[in-house]
Amino acid sequence: MATKIYIVYYSTYGHVATLAEEIKKGADSVADVEVTIWRVPETLPQDVLEKMHAAPKREEHHVITARQLAEADGILFGFPTRFGMMAAQMKAFFDTTGGLWQSGALAGKPAGVFFATGTQGGGQETTALTAVTQLTHHGMLFVPVGCTQGAGMFVMDEVKGGSPYGAGTFAGADGNRLPSDAELALAAHQGKYFAGIAKKLKAV
Repeated sequence: MATKIYIVYYSTYGHVATLAEEIKKGADSVADVEVTIWRVPETLPQDVLEKMHAAPKREEHHVITARQLAEADGILFGFPTRFGMMAAQMKAFFDTTGGLWQSGALAGKPAGVFFATGTQGGGQETTALTAVTQLTHHGMLFVPVGCTQGAGMFVMDEVKGGSPYGAGTFAGADGNRLPSDAELALAAHQGKYFAGIAKKLKAV
């Protein structure tokens, strides 16, 4: 039976959605792994999103409910940063998982994170660290990417997001910067690496 990986994200301007799609490419390269991308419910009204010039939702990524998380063998969560923490939309989604917490439905499942910030000092690592509290209370197993990408993790001649905690990108203060090739490469690597770990755990 295939190892089922869910990539669950929230994205305002499309940066996190793009990372999610690249992560899927990496995870899809692992045999006997089935990968699905989901997005969490929006909490802002449409008129507010329009004033923010938010990107259109990627309708091919269906909206997930909390109970569906239990179907996955491993989950990667992606979100933009708001003041060094995950965006409120993702936190609101986690707040609906109380029933799963009570039943222990997510305990023992591997989980990872990926993220986008507006600037280099926008909180990529604090966003990952504060997200781990959500995983911890569910008893999930945090799987960071570490430095497993090798030399690509240590390049210093360009601005790039991401870290040993997970893939990341810088959106720019106005949201107009697109993920770079280096950022996309780390995302694909994270997907492949995470899928391999989830597959091994499922086989235990």
